[in-house]
Formats: sequence, C-alpha cells, structure tokens
Amino acid sequence: MQHQPSIPAMGVLGLRGDSSPFELTRHEPAPALRQLVLHYWVVRWELAHGQTFDQQVVPNPCVNLIVESERSAIYGPASSKYTKRLSGRGVVFGVKFKPGGFYPYIRRPVAYLADRALLLEEVFDREAVTAFGEALAGSEETAVRVEAADRLLLQAQTTVDPQVALVQQLVERIHADRAITRVEQLGQSAALNSRKLQRLFHRYVGVTPKWVIQLYRLQDAAERLEDGTCRDWTELALELGYYDQSHFIHDFRSIIGTTPEAYSRRFKRDAEEMPDSE
Repeated sequence: MQHQPSIPAMGVLGLRGDSSPFELTRHEPAPALRQLVLHYWVVRWELAHGQTFDQQVVPNPCVNLIVESERSAIYGPASSKYTKRLSGRGVVFGVKFKPGGFYPYIRRPVAYLADRALLLEEVFDREAVTAFGEALAGSEETAVRVEAADRLLLQAQTTVDPQVALVQQLVERIHADRAITRVEQLGQSAALNSRKLQRLFHRYVGVTPKWVIQLYRLQDAAERLEDGTCRDWTELALELGYYDQSHFIHDFRSIIGTTPEAYSRRFKRDAEEMPDSE
C-alpha cells in the first residue's frame, strides 16, 4: 500500500488515514486572491469525553490567519515545531497565504511577524473584521466561511508588489530542487547575490533563505524516512548538506519534533500493522 506524504502544505504531521482523529480539507480562494493566498483550510474533529489528542505541526514559510473558538489571530512563520492539543468537538478555519502573499496587507517586513501573532484588527479594517467574525460565528458551513474570507481579503487588497512573484518563485525553487542545500546555490540559480536574497526574504517571507532551505531539505528527509528509501544515515546527511551527523539529527529534531531514527521506526511500525489493500 502506498502511503500519502505526512507533511502537507498546512504543515501538519501524521495525517495518514486513521492515524489522526480529525479531517482536514482545503478550499480555493476567489480568483483575484490566488496570487497571494495558497488556500483556505478547515480542520474538524470530534473526540470522546475526556479524550485528548496532541497534533504535531511543523513550521512552514507562510503566514496563516486562523479562526478558533477561543481566538482569531494572524500567525507569522514559526521557527520550530509546535503541538496543538485537541479535545471535545471543534472546527478551525484558516487562511494560508503564499510566501510573500501577506506583505501587501501588512506593508512592513514580514520578519516582524516571525514567531508571533497579531490581532486581525491590527491589519484589517475593524468593521470588516467584525463582519467576518459574525459570519463565521453564525455558521460552521465551509462555503459561508470561504465567502466571508474572500470578502475580508478582497476589501483590503491593494496593489501587489511585483517582488512578491519573485519571492514565490524562489521559495518554489527551493521546494522543488532537492539539490539546493546552500544559499549560494539559490543565488546562482536566480542570478541574485546573497545580500539581495537576505533582504527579499526578510521583507516578504519573514525568515531567512537559509532557514527555508533547511526546512524543506529536512522535510525531504522525513518523507524519505517515511517511505523507506533512506538506508544510510551518513549518506542522507551529506546529501542534505550536513557534514556532521549530530548536527543533522539536532536540526531534524528541532523541525520535525523527534529524531530521524524514532521517526523512521514509527512509520516502519505503521506499515507493518497496516493491512494490504488491492
């Protein structure tokens, strides 16, 4: 049986069939928003009384606007994995912006948002935020929430900085090309010097290009551990630009939340316990 990747765009770890007690769905924004917004996402769960579930979420280089029952906020890129404890019944609605996609709304370096949160009123018109909140409070229907998010973002939309498209191309290049393990390689492929790359990522993404490269290469490593294609730890570390295996293990744990060996054992055990399917 072929397993689905356990690190989807939202950054949630371990969404594999019955391994997680909730449902994640993604929905497209209005066409006029698609240069800035990757997708809307909805998570629903229902746990038995007294039961809790710790969901692991890995970092990603995106800003998220998240609406929960207890609060709504805009979250910048997080530098490390975090754990969200779920209980009872709930639904969370989110807007995941593309890298650089939140800059036209905040109009200041997105690095300001790294590892922190803002209230919606700090970015959007207060009356628009109130209308958005009332729409979501009045219905758990996904279509209603998507329409409300479209309205909020379209009302606030301004002229898109042309550099946003460049930044998105750079991040996509990092994501797609596993051979990129150093900032210098990215700069050479894009004909940009390292200083220019640092400025672009500081202003539009909120994290450094080195961090984004490390993040995606470690997620690549996690996928290889999951599907069983990794056999030699030293070779894997070298492939990803690590010349010290202990450094690789440290960074893997900081992003994924466990050691490579433990992560590999987890999915090997799951595969052995999972019945074959036609």
